Amino acid sequence: MSVVGGGLGVDLKRVLAEVLREYRLPLRGDHGVVHWARVLENGLRLAGETGASEVVVSLFAVLHDSRRLNEHHDPGHGPRAAAFAKQLRGRVYDVSDEEQELLVVACAGHTSERWHADITVQTCWDADRLDLLRVGITPDPARLCTAAARKPDVLRWACERAEAGYEPEVLRGLVCLPEAGFPN
Repeated sequence: MSVVGGGLGVDLKRVLAEVLREYRLPLRGDHGVVHWARVLENGLRLAGETGASEVVVSLFAVLHDSRRLNEHHDPGHGPRAAAFAKQLRGRVYDVSDEEQELLVVACAGHTSERWHADITVQTCWDADRLDLLRVGITPDPARLCTAAARKPDVLRWACERAEAGYEPEVLRGLVCLPEAGFPN
């Protein structure tokens, strides 16, 4: 899948391949590729309303949890993902300086920060927060940054997908997953 924005293209399949070279958690785990794909779809849906950078939202989706060390408490994973994004730029993907800065901020603060002034960062964080029901946490509209994410139909759509463990079709174009129920 290729995402184009700011005049630059990003090959998400290439980015994901690089991420997965060192990813050690279960692919279908709480913070794995199925979650990333839902965050991607959540983010692109929100970006259509918020005007956020689709390139940043897409990169955030596949990078934000990519440096987790475990599926539980890992407060350093956001800053590690931000550092990893810095390593990948120019080697695996190309974006503008502004897009890179927004991506780094979004990755670094996605679990520790509540709000940011930039709509793209807000959209990234909301895309992730809309998938919280996968771990039994109902997203609180008061903790969502954008009006688009707080819409009842968007909340319902995202929560139903998260609770059901929905595997977005976009996954099939990005990564080869073992069948559900088989180890990865």
